[in-house]
Amino acid sequence: MVNEPTRPVAVVVGPPGAGKTTVGRVLASRLGVAFHDVDAAIEAAQGRSISDIFVDDGESVFRDLERAEVARALAEEAGVVALGGGAVMDPLTEVALAGHTVVFLDVAIADASRRIGFDRSRPLLSVNPRASWVAMMNLRRPTYERVAIVRVDTAGRTPDEVVDLVVAELEAARP
Repeated sequence: MVNEPTRPVAVVVGPPGAGKTTVGRVLASRLGVAFHDVDAAIEAAQGRSISDIFVDDGESVFRDLERAEVARALAEEAGVVALGGGAVMDPLTEVALAGHTVVFLDVAIADASRRIGFDRSRPLLSVNPRASWVAMMNLRRPTYERVAIVRVDTAGRTPDEVVDLVVAELEAARP
């Protein structure tokens, strides 16, 4: 008997502050599956923070690590997988997401800033964080929308409310 390949039940994408990790954990719990955070996996494997990888080795090294971990997670993780905010911008990752159940957590800057505080732990937002976030979101939005089969606006919603919407959208999207 041939085993079916392992696939995530959902892949969560979105900008910093959308709630990918928080919502991903609640969604995994609700669905009774494991949760896998790509950024946390990279940090554990490297023994240092994403910020340290950016500072010590540069963004290109981080993106290589990220691309490899996303590919591995898409092939081997059976639960909910949360990607880092910029992962979808890699052309190989975008192609790898085809056919997966991708959930785009959309968020406005007001909610994102309340959630993450635009602190120095976010290397791409360290200089003029609000303007950087808006520019980043303007660049990334078309890709988030292109890869996703479900889009949920997280504005003013609790993680449980967002998960309620995600589950409803996933059920509606089922053939």
